[in-house]
Amino acid sequence: MKRINRILTTCLWCLSAVSAMGQIWTNVDPKIGMEGVGRTFPGPSMPFGMCKPGPDCGVLPNVGWAKMPEKVTGFSQTHVSGTGGGQKYGNILIQPGVEPQKRVNEEIALGYYATTFENGIRTEITTSERCAFYRIHYPKDALLLIDVTHYLGKDSVPDKREKQQFVGADIEIINNHEVRGFSRIRGGWNNGDAYTVYFCLQSDKPFEQKGKDIVAFADTLVNIKVGISYVSEQQAKRNIPANDFDTQLNKVRECWNQQLSKIQIKGSERDKRMFYTALYHTMLMPVDKSGENPKWTESPYYDDYYAIWDTYRTSTPLITLLDEQREADIVNALLNIYKREGYMPDARSGDCNGRTQGGSNAEVVIADAFVKGLKGIDYNLALQAMLKDAEVDPGADHEKHGRGGLKEYTELGYIPYGIDRAGNRTIEYAYNDYCIALVAKGLGRTDIYEQYLKQSKNWKNLWRSDYEWDGVKGYIMPKDAQGRWLDSVPWGHSKVYHPQIPYTPITKVAPWYLPWWSTFFYEALSAEYSLSIPHDVPGLIEACGGAETFRKRLDMFFDRKRYNVGNEPSFLTPCLYHWIGRPDLSSDRVREIVTSNYTDQPDGLPGNDDSGAMSSWLAFHMMGLYPNAGQSYYLLHAPLIPEWTLQLCNGKTLRGIVKGKGTHFEKVTLNGKVLDDARLEHADLMEGGELMFHVSTKKPQKAASDFTPSKVEVYSGESPGLLRVNRQSCTPLFTAQICFTLNRQYRTWPLVCRWLGDTLVVSCKDATYLTPRSIVEHGKGFCWDIPSDGAVYEAKGTFAFISLEALHDLQEKGFFVYDGVTWRLVDQGDSLHVRADIDQTEMWIALKDDLPFVVEMRNNPLGIDWRIEE
Repeated sequence: MKRINRILTTCLWCLSAVSAMGQIWTNVDPKIGMEGVGRTFPGPSMPFGMCKPGPDCGVLPNVGWAKMPEKVTGFSQTHVSGTGGGQKYGNILIQPGVEPQKRVNEEIALGYYATTFENGIRTEITTSERCAFYRIHYPKDALLLIDVTHYLGKDSVPDKREKQQFVGADIEIINNHEVRGFSRIRGGWNNGDAYTVYFCLQSDKPFEQKGKDIVAFADTLVNIKVGISYVSEQQAKRNIPANDFDTQLNKVRECWNQQLSKIQIKGSERDKRMFYTALYHTMLMPVDKSGENPKWTESPYYDDYYAIWDTYRTSTPLITLLDEQREADIVNALLNIYKREGYMPDARSGDCNGRTQGGSNAEVVIADAFVKGLKGIDYNLALQAMLKDAEVDPGADHEKHGRGGLKEYTELGYIPYGIDRAGNRTIEYAYNDYCIALVAKGLGRTDIYEQYLKQSKNWKNLWRSDYEWDGVKGYIMPKDAQGRWLDSVPWGHSKVYHPQIPYTPITKVAPWYLPWWSTFFYEALSAEYSLSIPHDVPGLIEACGGAETFRKRLDMFFDRKRYNVGNEPSFLTPCLYHWIGRPDLSSDRVREIVTSNYTDQPDGLPGNDDSGAMSSWLAFHMMGLYPNAGQSYYLLHAPLIPEWTLQLCNGKTLRGIVKGKGTHFEKVTLNGKVLDDARLEHADLMEGGELMFHVSTKKPQKAASDFTPSKVEVYSGESPGLLRVNRQSCTPLFTAQICFTLNRQYRTWPLVCRWLGDTLVVSCKDATYLTPRSIVEHGKGFCWDIPSDGAVYEAKGTFAFISLEALHDLQEKGFFVYDGVTWRLVDQGDSLHVRADIDQTEMWIALKDDLPFVVEMRNNPLGIDWRIEE
């Protein structure tokens, strides 16, 4: 009750403050990021709200919503935002008009969603923290379906990984204004235990029951409220506010206005849309379920950490700046989970821990709170929880929490190849150990500090200093349990293909359509992770050969498009120039990345938003700040907006101003004092004052040894002489696009093939495959390297086509063998239809300019359909 009172008090304060702050909420555009790979939730939500009502277009999209013309199955009350992987939630669905319908229009704004169906029914939605509000306009036949069996991620295969499964449900008509019930579901993205969503539906107009789950209204305008709870139907009823639709809509916007107004900016309308939408996305998750935990009653309780692996770098530090008490509550919720369940989560949803993607990164969250002085946290208990992660093997529960491979990490100082995600786990555990050391030192535990500070250097145990690739020496590389470096590794864990492939810093060790879960690195490659040592950048610079060598390496990394803004492991990389005294270069890189990858359009995010991770990264950089999570400082560079004012939690303000013309960073001052290393301690930030960012139109001169992107369009990562290929230098042989669908997320990648002498150059999604004529003619398998942006591969197999010899065998014998798998002819027409003996994967092969392209693939084990279209 205290937490509900706090929410009500906050929102009442909003009423008196709105006029002074202005309607900042109008700058938020929830459409940004909802298309493409962003996967942000477009429906209404309160800050960290438990109820997120919105349309479900079938059961596949992670956020329920999909772009028109997909039909709307109905409107469910629970969703997540920005997530990849499998689905979660989508519970308690209502559908005006009963049947799935096509939309003729949509209106999406902060706190509001509306759509009109082809049958004329119009549905408007807003929400409170724990109750959805609907205003439904019927042209006639006012029917309403209440489907308690609906959920996202439905699949016919029992216990399919990352898919939700139905456990049970009930629905009861209480009277002609009220319906109650529940839905019990298990599984989903985190393969979690069963959770129950209880509901209470109330209508302002009487209804008549037309079936167990259908009611009919005599009126054509109906207001409906759907309270939800994870505890009971009675609690769901208590969660229904007395407000009408318009009053609640105003309240949502007033509360968001109070949160967003803590940072006020100047800039273009586009700047404001991008910035405030980024803040908005950051405050959608985790979800405040205090008082709604079915397992224990102690508050605070937050759920839907989705996942800390994604959010600790930027979302957590941004929430700390916006609301220290909120972040302290989030940390205390982690500790409450530890006290009851034995481990803190790295991810959690549906009141169940899982999935741990890499390290035990709650350690970083705790260290970040500790070094920034957040109050009201039992840091001795926190250290105990951190040590549990670091010292007690979770056994078979390593996907739920704790550290997988802990025994090997403790004994060897690294995790050997063959254990899933061995590379990034080793790096992240070292980082987590550093965070333990920081907290231990602050609590006076010198013994623990010294032990874990030493362990924080374990990343060096996978640093192969003599390995040279792409003109650069030294990478994080795979090593077996006997301490031997591995130049070639078996491909994935497929039941079908078992090739050994050469391991390079841009090798994913999997086909391009395979998830990252079982690879050496998670959601990034060695080229990226070898620069991801946020707790020991000086040690990294030394390992790379010193400051000048490190600078050249960074230049090459960016200029050759190795950087991937769409996943979190490279978040810090643009700012690594700070450690060699060149924050101006960090500044230039950040501006280049934001300009090229972020927009204010529905597809304006470069990767899954991951509970606000992508958005908070943008918000920080627009302000010219960047946190190094778990540590007490911010890196400073030229902001992307001319001025901002941060209202600090202690009542002070910090104002950031850009001085000068141009975009190139020169220096920064705090209250007139130059910050020589372009860093700002959190303690100094909290004192407020004025940050002056000095910029110039003049770009600093680069050394003669610098690499410039304009010199070379494409680099080979394999040839000692850096084979250079100008994509415009040879006439295209074949131009098409690869289209594929994954969970109704549609992606299209350009595909261009051309001959350059005896090399077939295949370009796909800004990656290039250099295929020798001998492979084109006699290749025995596919090239499985993922088409990462800017990557160039000397292909050892064929990409998107089969060899001419394989085609000959198929035509003459009725089968061919590729990667050790037999593919047999099923039928032929315009294309040759083949099926694999082992997993029943099907391909259609057709000649395009004398090359046998795989124009379509179906039924592969991952359920991804793809095809080539000219």
